[in-house]
Amino acid sequence: MLRRPRRLRVNKATRNLVRETKLNVEDFIYPLFVVEGENIKREISSLPDVYHFSLDMLEEEIKELKELGIEHVILFGIPHDHEKDPHGKEAYNDNGIIQRAIRKIKEIDSNMNVVTDVCMCEYTSHGHCGILTETGYVDNDITLEYLSKIAVSHAKAGADIISPSDMMDGRIKALREALDKEGFVHIPIMSYSVKYASTFYGPFREAANSAPSFGDRKTYQMDPANSNEALIEAELDVLEGADILMVKPALSYLDVIRRVKDNYNLPLAAYNVSGEYAMLKSAVKNGILSEGAIYESVMSIKRAGADIIITYFAKDLAKMIKENR
Repeated sequence: MLRRPRRLRVNKATRNLVRETKLNVEDFIYPLFVVEGENIKREISSLPDVYHFSLDMLEEEIKELKELGIEHVILFGIPHDHEKDPHGKEAYNDNGIIQRAIRKIKEIDSNMNVVTDVCMCEYTSHGHCGILTETGYVDNDITLEYLSKIAVSHAKAGADIISPSDMMDGRIKALREALDKEGFVHIPIMSYSVKYASTFYGPFREAANSAPSFGDRKTYQMDPANSNEALIEAELDVLEGADILMVKPALSYLDVIRRVKDNYNLPLAAYNVSGEYAMLKSAVKNGILSEGAIYESVMSIKRAGADIIITYFAKDLAKMIKENR
């Protein structure tokens, strides 16, 4: 007897019925860039339709996200340049830009789930993700002390999920112990477990003003050629107490997403990063691709195994999903 798979493609309703992978608005975390100042809603030139917001301009954005069904944001803070120093002290200032942004968002909508990126690159004068030795090497263990201070300050401000992106060895254990010691045993850690030293971060570095002033981040972020190493990094984070794992970037690392998902029974996030967004957004705006390419590309991330997707396309996708229902 001839098998006829086309029977299940005969009309839209049947295709929807048997669809294996579905994007849901609940899957998305939307990145927000918050800056010092007032009355600022400034489009980021390398990230069209993505903005810098001063705290007084967040209300409209948060309300729009909730109306679209988006329940999660991840915050990136940009302090004044004069506030940056070699130790990134502004990152753990209880009245810093992120700490005030958390409180502001909770004031606007207490049910908005606020994830905070824990790193130092936006706050250090040298732009690296930790404390430097005299030779310019990032000191892993000293950096853990500072990351712990940052995590605790975010939790005190009201963050719902702490998400370290620095790629220091042992940081999940250090952060978990610091949070627990301060009574934040209920705060989950979503670890940037598998973060590659990728060229796809270019637009983000403009948005966050976080490019290193010298060298690169290849001594702490992963080699893009390595896949087996991803499982080592994920395993260590599982053993140290991570609640959610993450792979970053997403589209060029779908194979890694699949391997991590197949090997670890924890929720898995993937970061659809700025360069991936900028390329597709440009192609759509210039008529090279239709908007369907956005949906298809993010669907591939979900199909590869991601449960959670951090994406600048969250608002676009929410509208597409709503229109297709």
